[in-house]
Amino acid sequence: MAAAADEAWCRENVPRVMELVSTRLPQREVCALLSVSPWCHRALTSNPKLWEVLDLHEAKKAGERLISALSLARYRHLKVVNLEFSQDIDDRHFLHLKEMGAILLEELEFLNLNACQRISDKGIDAVTSLCPNLRALSIYWIVGLTDTSIEHTVKNCKKIMDLNLSGCKNISDRGIQLVADNYQELKKLDITRCIKLTDDALQEVLQKCSALESLNLYALSSFTDKAYTKIGYLTSLTFLDLCGAQNLTDYGLTCISRCGSLTYLNLTWCVHITDVGVVAIAQGCRSLELLSLFGILGVTDTCL
Repeated sequence: MAAAADEAWCRENVPRVMELVSTRLPQREVCALLSVSPWCHRALTSNPKLWEVLDLHEAKKAGERLISALSLARYRHLKVVNLEFSQDIDDRHFLHLKEMGAILLEELEFLNLNACQRISDKGIDAVTSLCPNLRALSIYWIVGLTDTSIEHTVKNCKKIMDLNLSGCKNISDRGIQLVADNYQELKKLDITRCIKLTDDALQEVLQKCSALESLNLYALSSFTDKAYTKIGYLTSLTFLDLCGAQNLTDYGLTCISRCGSLTYLNLTWCVHITDVGVVAIAQGCRSLELLSLFGILGVTDTCL
């Protein structure tokens, strides 16, 4: 009788407890709870909210684990896949998923492949073909990727709003022009250290992606005022990182001061800036919460 009572109690109460507790736990701990009891397993797998994120960041054997996870019904409504700094994942795993045919991540909105160095243009084609409704793609510091990856992305994913290409040193003007032509509703763009880009490509983006709210141009010293002056047309811009913009002058910065919604502006090592440019920012950008002038010798107490 006692055993039957315990079983009845578990059957009735464990699902309620799991429903309260599981949403506050990291996903890896939720997965560990699956094996505690049949009631835990049933309660957890029946809650779809718990399986909208697949977090394999820094995980070993990430490629095999990704394939295994996507074969489970509970992951069919994924919204986020995080493979940042994960190990043992390459093109073969994405190609295998594509060849399986039965897997299509139609609800996936955010894919993070940051620093997955063994992924090439071929892998980007395979993985983006699986998630046609993707809204955010982060491929930070996958240095082997080329413009071909951008071609695949714009072909497979039409709804991108947030694109992180930081450290993709082989992306050229052609790739960025594809971004400008295909993602005119883009909200966030990070092209940190995309060192092959020129003023012409940046101008294309600034003219066509006028809805940008966040623009990261960190460590790009080759751009000039020819492009910087066009930033002033981004009326919705709130975040702008120009660290290392060594060719930015007071004239370019005065044009940028038209971005009245800016809350974050990084001018670190913009060595040609003087009080004139900073005063223009002070007058035009009244919503600033952070302003970095580190390393600029041309500013004085006047602008402060």
